Parts: sequence; structure tokens; C-alpha cells
Amino acid sequence: MASEPDPQRSWLREAPALPGQAYGAPGQGTSGAISVVTVLALLVLWWAVTAAGLIKPLFLPSPQAVAQRFLRVLEEGFGGVSLWNHTVASLWRVFASFLLACLTAIPVGIAMGVSRWARGIFDPPIEFYRPIPPLAYLPLTVIWFGIEELQKIVLIYLAIFAPMALSARAGVRSVAIEQIHAAYSMGASRGQVILHVVLPAALPEILTGMRIGIGFGWTTLVAAEIVAAKAGLGSMVWNAAEFLVTEVVIMGIVIIGAIAWAFDLLMRRIEAWAVPWKGKA
Repeated sequence: MASEPDPQRSWLREAPALPGQAYGAPGQGTSGAISVVTVLALLVLWWAVTAAGLIKPLFLPSPQAVAQRFLRVLEEGFGGVSLWNHTVASLWRVFASFLLACLTAIPVGIAMGVSRWARGIFDPPIEFYRPIPPLAYLPLTVIWFGIEELQKIVLIYLAIFAPMALSARAGVRSVAIEQIHAAYSMGASRGQVILHVVLPAALPEILTGMRIGIGFGWTTLVAAEIVAAKAGLGSMVWNAAEFLVTEVVIMGIVIIGAIAWAFDLLMRRIEAWAVPWKGKA
């Protein structure tokens, strides 16, 4: 006799999005369509609120005003610097810090996962500074590294390093011990186990840490660029806020968000390609 379906578990019968099929990939267009509708609904709400005069333009300019200011800044620049140069300066700082973090945080995280010595050395300082907002140690980076590019890259790098290292460590610690024992039983060396067993199994967590880390990098960008930055999207937003040019503030926020979102979509594609088994039983 067939058992009655459990209404509390009915959601489990819905077909989940497989890796590589989510976020607008072929066969799973529903999520992308909902996202588009959500964005359009927010834009309509923004337009309706400003058109009705519920919020003064000083606090929330209309979408038309922001678009007009964007075209003006695109043509004339802002603060004596073109929008292209602002964007390139910020991209350089974030991605240079991100690359440096990938080259250092991932090996440190892997070492923390496989070695008690490494965990004992690196875990206390990482866990100590990780919750501290970048603005708190911004003055120290200025004292230690001055006000040139190195200071900005170091500040963003520190914001990216901790989540990336901890994600790599979590990925290593999540490897099934049966897989490691099986590799050793077949004569694999410690290095071979790390390279062929631990790293592939930890790769999903590592890629997730990269996505989280680059997000922290973008959130730290404005803090990094408020100190003697001649160009940069964060610097542009900060200077516009000082002169109450709200259209430029919102425009800069939208540009930063769009670039970060585009990179996150790219990372999702890389994740679906590199770890197609993620999420499969």
C-alpha cells in the first residue's frame, strides 16, 4: 500500500537546479526571468517614489537624473578624471589584491587543513583580525605603507585573505577520511594524496571562498580609496558625497555593484565547469 505524501516535504519533489544549469543556463530560465522581473520592479518602484515626490532629490534622485548624470560623467569625467580611468584604477586595486590573496590565502588555508602546526600558527592571527572592520586598521596601513597604491592594495588584500583562507581550510577538512585511507592503501604518498584527493575535494569550498573574498574586496574599495586617491570609483563616490552630488554617489554604487555582479556570474560559470559534481549526491 502506497504511503500518503508528506505535505511538509512536498518541496523536496521539486527538481533542483543542477550545477551548471542555474543562473540562467540552458534549461533553467525561470530563475533568470524572476531576477529580471525583480530588477524591473525595483526600478519602477524607485521611479514611482521619486516621481511622486515622496523623497527629496537630494536624498534619492530619480533614475532619469542618475542616467543623465552618468552620460555627463561619461563625457566630461568627474573630479578631473574620466569615468574610464576611475573604473580602471578600482579594477586594478581589487584584482591585484584578489590575485595576491589567491596566491597566498589558498596555500595557507590548505596548509591549515592538513597540518596542525600550520593551523596553530595561522589560525590565531586570522581569527583575531577577521571580524575587525577594514576602517579600524586603515590608519595602521597608512602609517606602515604610506598613502600610495601599496597601502590600498594591502588594505583590500587583508579583507580578502581571511575568508579565502578559511574557506580553503574548511574544504580540506571536509574531505572524507575514507578517500584519504583508500589513496594511502594504494601506495600514494602524502603529496599525491594532497594533490589528487584533497585538492579536488576541497575545490568547491575554495571557489566559494574566492567568490566571498572578491565581495569583501569590493566592499573595502571605498575605504581604501578615501585616502589620497586621485582616481577610483570609491574615491569618486566619496568626493561626490562630500559635495552632496547624490546622482554620482548612486551612479558609482551601481557601477561597483554591476562589476562585482558580473565577476560573480563569471565565477559561478567557472565553478560549474570546474566542479560539475558539486551538489550531486
